[in-house]
Amino acid sequence: MTTLARPLLAAVLALAVWAPLAGASANPNNYDCGGHIEAGKPQPGDDSTQVQYVFACGGPITGYQIQPQISDTGFSTDVSVFEKVTNNPVTTDSFTCNGDFPGYGINCIGKYTGTTYANIVGTFSIDGKLCDEPRVDPLLTVVYATADSKGVVTQAISGPYDLGRPRGCPKSALGGKTRIPSDESLKDDAAAKPKATKKTTAKKKAAAKKKKVAAARK
Repeated sequence: MTTLARPLLAAVLALAVWAPLAGASANPNNYDCGGHIEAGKPQPGDDSTQVQYVFACGGPITGYQIQPQISDTGFSTDVSVFEKVTNNPVTTDSFTCNGDFPGYGINCIGKYTGTTYANIVGTFSIDGKLCDEPRVDPLLTVVYATADSKGVVTQAISGPYDLGRPRGCPKSALGGKTRIPSDESLKDDAAAKPKATKKTTAKKKAAAKKKKVAAARK
């Protein structure tokens, strides 16, 4: 396997629509993070499908992992951070990514200040069309490490977060079926399950009574 990857596309970037939760947790083991994926810009001489991911967190991080359930065929090694409103680059923040491909994990280390929910934007590629089923649905895990004056390192891990299925694709029968079920989908699944009725329970009791009577007559 090789660890070479494609450069980050630095064209115009779409802003994330995900909105941070009110009263976001300052605990780095329980950050308020979210984002999405969408079509990335085609790369010259590369037939692979480009997937762009965008996410933000409510606190500082020093690394993250993107975990697609469909094998990636490449990824951006240099990832930049952009202000949410102006889309201007945050020059103090950036990440470097590594990993094997084909593979199922992209590991990135760097710096994210995390005070303004700025957008971390990167890309990876997959075989096949973006909107073909099963559609790619990557998970995100973020990490934060600090060291005190004695060099003792404290680490925190938060996630996984589901970045969801690609935006901009037509509706399908699997719409809304993300890898981490939402509260709404869990409610829908519970409502769809058949419930035992009193009539069914009465029939079972009657059948059991008949068996008991028949056994007593023998």
